[in-house]
Amino acid sequence: MPLIGFVQWQWSNIHELGAANGQIVFAETYGDKLGGLTFNTTTPYVLVFIDLAAEGPFVVDLPEGELRGAAHDMWQVQITQATEPGKYLFVGPGQEVPEDAAANGFAVHRSPMMNFFFGVRLMSQDRDVRQSLLERIHIYPYAERANPKPRGYLTPNGRPWLAAQPRGMAYWERLADSVNAEAVAERDRFFMAMLKPLGIEKGRPFAPDERQTRILSEAAFVGEAMTKALDFEKRVDGAHYVDDVSWHFATVAAWDQRADHHEQLDERAAWFYEAVTNDVAMHGQETGWGQVYLSTYKDADGDWLDGGTDYVLHVPPDVPAETFWSITLYDVATRCIIRNDQQIADRSSRTDIVTNDDQSVDIFMGPNPPAGRESNWIPTVAGRAWFPYFRLYSPTARFMDRSWVLPDIRKAP
Repeated sequence: MPLIGFVQWQWSNIHELGAANGQIVFAETYGDKLGGLTFNTTTPYVLVFIDLAAEGPFVVDLPEGELRGAAHDMWQVQITQATEPGKYLFVGPGQEVPEDAAANGFAVHRSPMMNFFFGVRLMSQDRDVRQSLLERIHIYPYAERANPKPRGYLTPNGRPWLAAQPRGMAYWERLADSVNAEAVAERDRFFMAMLKPLGIEKGRPFAPDERQTRILSEAAFVGEAMTKALDFEKRVDGAHYVDDVSWHFATVAAWDQRADHHEQLDERAAWFYEAVTNDVAMHGQETGWGQVYLSTYKDADGDWLDGGTDYVLHVPPDVPAETFWSITLYDVATRCIIRNDQQIADRSSRTDIVTNDDQSVDIFMGPNPPAGRESNWIPTVAGRAWFPYFRLYSPTARFMDRSWVLPDIRKAP
């Protein structure tokens, strides 16, 4: 799931958006973010895939400013955090680390794969500041260090794209692409033996016969159903928030996807079906810094959340988030932000919302706008199931000790 999610995203950047190797895709608006898995709609994203086999080691030069992000390999395992300014130099497997790199101020990071992802959020609320930061993020091959030619950026600009695992045979096509693009990891040699009878083999084109196509098509369908069961009814360690509410932590896989004695197979399938990346900062419930991601799929009555029903979430006062909090709604079928005529998928402490006398906030979700509280409303569409993420950026002690608790979503009276 994590591998094919990233491989599809990289494929989409190239073939649907026209991004060059190392060119940033800048996702700022509602329309820019429609293809991303559970994207945050509050802050803009700087997103880039880099193929080190094509042009050798690459530099990502980050300016001083409000940035949060990380680099990940194609299995979505963190390579490094990216919150500090400086020149990050990424070197692929089998590539030599330049001898003069450290002396010239480059922080060297070894990628375990030739392809990798680099992404940061621009955290400032000032659009001019964000634009200045974007234009000062320079990405280029190390070979150009004497005369850099940064790859620049583009925006989706209304073009469709998809960062989710594709359905059907496209799933296996992306897997075959990755098998041929990357060295075989020692841990995967038995899996390569299992893939060979299915027509996926390193060094050979993927051309499945009729029987293989039938098997693989069914497997993609059943595999997604299995993953949905793991995701939408989580039963794994680490998902528990507090008793008597249905909210849980979405980031149930460790940042490195490993437990003491096994790889977190079910946990990572659940997370990467609905999301992308998983660095240390995304586990605020454990660290007390970074971000917290709370998710639920049912209301207080235990019913699945439905686009044709009106709901209300009562957010208690003094939300324990030092930077900001937000709630964003996603379509169950796509796990992307909900599509509605109003082009509104979230409300947050950074939007113009009405507070109650005690500084609590009521967020309304449903097809019908609440009279006098339209600024607190997220429109949903009948016939489209949805789920929310409640994010806390920089959680404080009152969240960590659970003295502040987010209640369940309730059907509106």
